[in-house]
Amino acid sequence: MAKTVVIVGTLDTKGADLQVLRDLIQARGLQTLVVDFGVLGDPPFPPDISAAQVAQAGGEDLATLRAARDKTRAMRAMERGLSVVVQELCAAGRLHGIVGVGGGSGTSIATAAMRQLPIGVPKLMVSSVVASGDVGQFVGTRDITLMPSVVDIVGVNSISRRIYANAAGAIAGMVEQAIPADQPDRPIIVASMFGNTTPCVTRARALLEAAGYEVLVFHATGSGGRTMEALIEAGFVTACFDVTTTELADEICGGVMSAGPDRLTAAGRAGIPTLIAPGCVDMVNFWARDTLPPRYHNRHLYEWNPNTTLMRTNVEENRRIGVWIARAANAARGPVAVLLPLRGVSQLDSPGGAFWDPQADAACFEAIRAHLRPDIPLIEIDANINDPEFAERAVEVLLDMITSMRSGPTCQ
Repeated sequence: MAKTVVIVGTLDTKGADLQVLRDLIQARGLQTLVVDFGVLGDPPFPPDISAAQVAQAGGEDLATLRAARDKTRAMRAMERGLSVVVQELCAAGRLHGIVGVGGGSGTSIATAAMRQLPIGVPKLMVSSVVASGDVGQFVGTRDITLMPSVVDIVGVNSISRRIYANAAGAIAGMVEQAIPADQPDRPIIVASMFGNTTPCVTRARALLEAAGYEVLVFHATGSGGRTMEALIEAGFVTACFDVTTTELADEICGGVMSAGPDRLTAAGRAGIPTLIAPGCVDMVNFWARDTLPPRYHNRHLYEWNPNTTLMRTNVEENRRIGVWIARAANAARGPVAVLLPLRGVSQLDSPGGAFWDPQADAACFEAIRAHLRPDIPLIEIDANINDPEFAERAVEVLLDMITSMRSGPTCQ
């Protein structure tokens, strides 16, 4: 049986566009299922799932929403409803891929629903707003592909017809593409990495893979940390090698790569073995130098590239980071250990390096020592975080925790 692509949008304002997209996808031999979440008026053709059904799934009545003329209320209701609808379709095996078409409001609602679907389900959003700025709010931690519509979505024309043809080909290709046969699934270990901890994680990854694990590395740029935490939360992960906690510095100092206040919490809640190190907490990330907040103009800065400026964290900021790490470790329900690289927490923070500051590092280390539970292993290594001996010891500790957890007492 042909696979089904779910098409979502507001038929009252984007009906002609969605109809063209539907016909193009059907011409590829796939089934389609059109879901309407428009509130303003009636659709130009009957959808497979009506706006009234979406509103009901969101706990509202469509006629009531129209009469209320409250856009915020309507958007929230249709967002809730569409999320419920697409999850139910996926669970029933009636959704093998999803594509949306919309402007600002439509993109917000459609991608909110897409974010509720599992990683690996093809997701494509054709939007008039995704080329205008930060798209993190739309993608979140999911694998959503964004396609700028180039022209506004107000009817089919010579440009949009080409865009929709490309969109139909893209979603059809993703849905039809078979996943290549790979080696048998291995237990997953997630690891956080930054440019300034690459040698450490590269060495650790090789050792962990040699021990039979699959290592998924996440770039600690805010979205990377959030995605790693979401994957742990979803239950896919066996253990966590969290040696690049730089996103804490961005959260504390207002940098551009914060992963939010929940960073370092998922592994602890999941109870999986977790290795934590204060990697790259010596730096806060900003864009080009002229974007720095005025309060930081006199700080120790380093231009990593023309578009990225790093700010060295100071003693007080490092102390706060240390407290955060200790409290996160203390809250863990499973085995956890903290490793301290006494000769620097990054490539730049090494003897003679641009960010070498033993006093600031010591503030972080002392805060961890002072606040960490006595029963949690705190291992100090006289090496830089990127020295081979640090990575090797960190891997040894993590593998020991995994082994101990597996061989622990069981209920009879």
